Amino acid sequence: MESKTTVLVTGGARGMGAAQSKALAAHGHHVAVCDLLDADGIALVEELESAGYSASYHHLDVSDSAAWDVLVAKIVAEQGGLFGLVNNAGVPLRTGLMATSDEDWRRVMAVNLDGCFYGLRAVGPAIRDSGGGSIVNISSIAGQIGYHATGYAASKWGLTGLTKSAALEFAPWGIRVNSVHPGLVNTPLMQQADPIFIEETIRATPVSRAGETREIADVVAFLMSPGSTYMTGTEVTVDGGLTAAGTYWQITENVAARR
Repeated sequence: MESKTTVLVTGGARGMGAAQSKALAAHGHHVAVCDLLDADGIALVEELESAGYSASYHHLDVSDSAAWDVLVAKIVAEQGGLFGLVNNAGVPLRTGLMATSDEDWRRVMAVNLDGCFYGLRAVGPAIRDSGGGSIVNISSIAGQIGYHATGYAASKWGLTGLTKSAALEFAPWGIRVNSVHPGLVNTPLMQQADPIFIEETIRATPVSRAGETREIADVVAFLMSPGSTYMTGTEVTVDGGLTAAGTYWQITENVAARR
């Protein structure tokens, strides 16, 4: 086990965030689970503590800049410092450009991009003063390729740029900043998506399945670990080969089906 250091996880109460919280706790970190889902967050912390791990729950709206400052000060006061941040909180928006309203555009940007910016700005000095550490931004393959959901893709592409810029700025502080880009992941949110879209995405993925939340969480835990100390400003793609295979994989599949 690693020595206990505090890591803040946004959107940490369920789905990928809960898996990340569990993985980080198992690696010896104190996990500050942050979310708007208070009941889920409290239940998760109780589960972690029952298993012998260290965790606390904190209500946080990531789109509220002032709330970030208050929370970081509170965590530092309670835990004596802060080692890491996982900017995991995010909202979907599955509409094209012409179907996206002003309100929906601002909502997805406020959470997916503004929230990560506020988080970086709030935790940077605290992690520096604690001796350095690691920040992981949960992006998406939608932040690497053209994507049918325009607002969501724009927010994730923005997060890719934000990650690289923050990595340069925070390097002298001993803070590394990386982004993780999941493909299709088996979460409750995936179950709400168009089943035909899910089937076709899996068919286009070389490993022929969706990812599991623990597989993303393991990558996050690695990026928080001493094994990743020479990695910063990096995009880590975790998508079963979907983006690597690209169009040629689908062409090959289609050719095989026609023969």
